[in-house]
Amino acid sequence: MKVLVIEDDRQAASYLAKGLKEAGHVVDVANDGKEGLFLAGSEHYDVLIVDRMLPGRDGLSLVEILRATGNDTPVLFLSALGSVDDRVKGLRAGGDDYLTKPFAFSELLARIEVLGRRRGGSGQPQTKLTVADLEMDLLSRSVRRAARPIELLPREFSLLEYLMRNAGSVVTRTMLLENVWDYHFDPQTNVIDVHIARLRQKIDKDFPQPLIHTVRGAGYSLRAPEPAA
Repeated sequence: MKVLVIEDDRQAASYLAKGLKEAGHVVDVANDGKEGLFLAGSEHYDVLIVDRMLPGRDGLSLVEILRATGNDTPVLFLSALGSVDDRVKGLRAGGDDYLTKPFAFSELLARIEVLGRRRGGSGQPQTKLTVADLEMDLLSRSVRRAARPIELLPREFSLLEYLMRNAGSVVTRTMLLENVWDYHFDPQTNVIDVHIARLRQKIDKDFPQPLIHTVRGAGYSLRAPEPAA
């Protein structure tokens, strides 16, 4: 599933993101209410994990706005506020579940999988990704294009996985640094350019139509070729 974590405590957000990724989910993180509202309204997510007390915009009003605009993405509230009245306020604001801090990560994982199933998904992580003739098996950690095996280093595999999970969308350098490398690099680093160049050599070089595209001034996008007119 694709999960958005809206949490202002950066250490807690990093802990959540790391655990969710290890469980096979794709994770974006927002550290304040305004950013969280923007991402939740502009991207598709299967589940939102929302802290109640956020800078910029609190979690309750954030979810109320989403519901008022027709966004029905399941929401799990996280909060140190654990009284019955607090939980009721969270559910009445549009939350689907409420978990009090501190919590066991295994319980949080089980709860978001339940929310994912309620929305109609399987609640299970994907095991295969496909974009055009490019296929990735997450269990065997193998990649093929047009049935031809492609050998990737671990970081290249992770980078390609993130691009494939976000196929058709533009992913920024910051998104790649935070989701593939799991921490912040110097913005001037060329580590992304180096790895993208290596991926292109392996994924696109011997094929007539490239899948990996540079979006000038924005980032990168992996997308299927346009059908012939």
